[in-house]
Amino acid sequence: MTTVKEIPAKLVAELRAKTGAGMMDCKKALEEAGGDIAKAEELLRVKYASRAEKRAERAAGQGVIETYVHFNGRVATMVELNSETDFVANTAEFKQLAKDIAMHVAWAKPLTVTIDEIPAETLERERRVYRAQVAEEKKPDAVREKIIEGKVKKFYQDTVLLEQTAQDGKTTIGDMVKALSGKTGEKISVRRFARFELGGN
Repeated sequence: MTTVKEIPAKLVAELRAKTGAGMMDCKKALEEAGGDIAKAEELLRVKYASRAEKRAERAAGQGVIETYVHFNGRVATMVELNSETDFVANTAEFKQLAKDIAMHVAWAKPLTVTIDEIPAETLERERRVYRAQVAEEKKPDAVREKIIEGKVKKFYQDTVLLEQTAQDGKTTIGDMVKALSGKTGEKISVRRFARFELGGN
């Protein structure tokens, strides 16, 4: 097993290239993970997410508005990604995240940025449908509510931008935003988005 002293600089550099984290953070994560790069990457994600939570209440008044037009010209999106300073907003990584989110919105078709933005009547309508489905399937009473909550969670994953899975199939858009917030030390947030489709409403 790899010991703390045996973590090679090459492994630290590889983790840094994959995550964008600082050298010391990468070294500490690898030491904690016993040299397992996949585990170290997971530890960094958790660390950055907890850092992001701590600064959630701070104001993010800077940022960029990123647009994306699909190659066929039939779908276009616009996303506002905010940061606390223009220094962070002007970094390549911040701009890339804005581009990735704008492209994601084009194919994933989210309805809202956060769960809180879903209208109460929409959520209640979905719950009514799920209750009817579960009753129709004659599921036992003991598991009905659990099944309904599972369906609600799936509804969030399908319709809420920050809950949707990114194209890598592993992380959510919310995870990506939190990770960059942790790296930069600033609050980063998606304020709003718009999606246009030719012939759509």
